[in-house]
Amino acid sequence: MAKNNPTPLLVVEDSDADFEVLQIFIEDMAVANPIYRCKTGDKALGFLRQNDNAQSEGEAVRPSIILLDLNLPGVDGREVLEHLKQDEQLREIPIVVFTTSSDPKDIKFCYQKGANGYLIKPANTEKFERKVQAFVEYWLTENVSPIWDEVG
Repeated sequence: MAKNNPTPLLVVEDSDADFEVLQIFIEDMAVANPIYRCKTGDKALGFLRQNDNAQSEGEAVRPSIILLDLNLPGVDGREVLEHLKQDEQLREIPIVVFTTSSDPKDIKFCYQKGANGYLIKPANTEKFERKVQAFVEYWLTENVSPIWDEVG
């Protein structure tokens, strides 16, 4: 299921339990993509800006996709989405919202701000696994991400 040249996945998720389950399912699918995690919106923005300013390719970790929770402490996922899609250097990175919110206002807001996908986290483990599998199959296996030069 893995690509020949796996690119990093950034998961912005404050819940240790949700991240651990996500990570287990991704590992079970033999995904070779390195996974980076930020627990807050502030840390995600800092991580991406630090990498955007890296001096060499060896220093840079530019994710090919961001899996973003909305309900984060501090700067929440909505603000992260807005900041990233307004940033000329980072706006091309696809962002898939992965949240418990099924509120139509959140869904509409995220798509209006440039989200590339919106997945609602199910409480049921079996359904959660199917959502993760669908995400992996499309975004990490089938989808072609923008190709960046050395550091972006």
